[in-house]
Amino acid sequence: MDIGLGGLPFEERSIDRSVQLEIATGCFLRVCSAEDLIVHKAFAARDQDWADVDTILMRQGSKLDTALIFRELEPLVELKAEPAILEKLRTLMRKRLTP
Repeated sequence: MDIGLGGLPFEERSIDRSVQLEIATGCFLRVCSAEDLIVHKAFAARDQDWADVDTILMRQGSKLDTALIFRELEPLVELKAEPAILEKLRTLMRKRLTP
């Protein structure tokens, strides 16, 4: 489980876009959108995170708002000074989202 403290504007927007799911009667869990999960995972950029991103891309496909993903991820990647993250994500998207 990853827990963030909402220190970046992206994290605040991610929380705003999150939804509550009822996982059992009267038991709710707040989850982020698939797009925000991709941003979180790509920013972390560990091997398992990339595997997770690939799975999300396969499952969500054309339902994803890819413009939102890049709009949120690009400033974070700039802060981290790792532009290779964007290229890796583009490569995975071409593989999974191109018919």
